[in-house]
Amino acid sequence: MASGGTEAFPDLGKHCQHHDCHQLDFLPFTCDACKQVFCVEHRSYKSHACPKPDHNSRKVVVCETCSMSIETTGQVGQEEEEALLKRHLKSGNCDPNKKKKPICPVKRCKEVLTFSNASTCKTCQVKVCLKHRFPADHACGRVASASISSSAAVNGGWNNRFLDALASRIKGQACTKSAERRSTSPPSTPSVKAY
Repeated sequence: MASGGTEAFPDLGKHCQHHDCHQLDFLPFTCDACKQVFCVEHRSYKSHACPKPDHNSRKVVVCETCSMSIETTGQVGQEEEEALLKRHLKSGNCDPNKKKKPICPVKRCKEVLTFSNASTCKTCQVKVCLKHRFPADHACGRVASASISSSAAVNGGWNNRFLDALASRIKGQACTKSAERRSTSPPSTPSVKAY
């Protein structure tokens, strides 16, 4: 029933081999597992209930000792997985020291640090992920205390002079405002202006 096409072009397209569909499709899909032809709606393994959907799939078994992943085919059962893990343990590639991978020390960051996504802070020498590489992002202890003390030492005299000048200006404005209030109050004796 996979033959298709039209009367004029008998080789053009194929009929879907799904038992309820049989639609003529000009761009048919051939299932790589069961080798049947399907339309776009029934091309997935699940939609046409393929008898062997995991023929080409891969599965990963993770060693609990060293966190190494071992790739297998999807058709491997539980017994075969256990045999693979035993072979891995006996092979000498299983190293428990590899299990603990460094994680970014910033609170609530779970990024695993690798050679390509890690950065060492130049001030506090802490290794962090690229997202937290700036001192403000990882709450760099030395930067905060160093910047406060250095700014106080370098700019201390300037800051104090500025604050003194600002205070005297504010006081001066307050004095002028009170003087303006006194001068704007109605005079006790009426004055006559001559032009």
